[in-house]
Amino acid sequence: MSAFLPLDPLGIDELLGPEDLAIRDTVRDWAADRVLPHIADWYESGELPGIRELARELGALGALGMSLEGYGCAGASAVQYGLACLELEAADSGIRSLVSVQGSLAMYAIWKYGSEEQKQRWLPGMAAGELIGCFGLTEPDVGSDPAAMRTYAKRDGTDWVLSGRKMWITNGSVAAVAVVWAQTDEGIRGFAVPTDTPGFSAPEIKHKWSLRASVTSELIMDEVRLPADAVLPGVTGLKGPLGCLSHARYGIIWGSMGAARASFESALDYAKTREQFGKPIGGFQLTQAKLADMALELHKGILLAHHLGRRMDAGTLRPEQISFGKLNNVREAIEICRTARTILGANGISLEYPVMRHATNLESVLTYEGTVEMHQLVLGKALTGLDAFR
Repeated sequence: MSAFLPLDPLGIDELLGPEDLAIRDTVRDWAADRVLPHIADWYESGELPGIRELARELGALGALGMSLEGYGCAGASAVQYGLACLELEAADSGIRSLVSVQGSLAMYAIWKYGSEEQKQRWLPGMAAGELIGCFGLTEPDVGSDPAAMRTYAKRDGTDWVLSGRKMWITNGSVAAVAVVWAQTDEGIRGFAVPTDTPGFSAPEIKHKWSLRASVTSELIMDEVRLPADAVLPGVTGLKGPLGCLSHARYGIIWGSMGAARASFESALDYAKTREQFGKPIGGFQLTQAKLADMALELHKGILLAHHLGRRMDAGTLRPEQISFGKLNNVREAIEICRTARTILGANGISLEYPVMRHATNLESVLTYEGTVEMHQLVLGKALTGLDAFR
């Protein structure tokens, strides 16, 4: 009988093959070397210095557009991509967001819906991290109801003229290409917009208390003139951006468990060394109860992520199942962080420990790619057959 491992109590690693483990360990080692020594300072200053260099390094690892085929992409399995997301978010949600927006939103949109010319123009450089992309869907007054977006593209001869604003856009200020969704007379269309096009600007959003080590921007399109071949030809309507969001939400299912794991492990280590009343606090019943409950939710969440990853690899994963995973895992990850903070006591609010940083980051992760309420309604509709969205 194998030994009980406190950091892998269910033996989940036994579900992984040698290549899975090699990818996971490579990403974990990179994050330990390039992110963890600096992340507290980046978070405190509200900056992500050297983002372009980090993107190139992630490209060299094969982490950008990791599960896509061709065009310099790694062609990894969905489970392998999920493992990478878990390790990146165990370092910081901002780093996983950089990778998710690049690969699962901007690159995926071009790979799935773009022309061959668009794919050849953008994807190899994005896979290598030489070009950074962003994804413009959310607007200042439009979040959960993207059908109400106000950004509009009109035809002018053979050109398109794009005007509007997008908000809370990861990578926006450093992107070479923005995938922007807009209303048109034909329905909602996606556009691959070179960010050096006249009329396009991306001011960075400051004064955030979450995802501070991440570039977040507003996109402003003021009569941006685009050639006919800027439009993504493969899709019309909301199914385009929603299909991209499903791909990104899948990565969050794994990534949120990375933030939870880092907080749990920090609390576990602290409980074994911090002494009160003459013994480590991990020897008290209430602390052990907290640790047991955290371990239950953490490893149940990882198992759920594995299950959904296998379904994605088999081509059987449904959007409702992605909502199931995102709703559960982010919600439980926040609770794990909050419980870990109570074990660390006052030290739990210090950036010397990762717990409060992960907790505040997860408040954003809880909202983006679909709020709790939206995922509850997706599942409610699937369970009852009744639409409660309107």
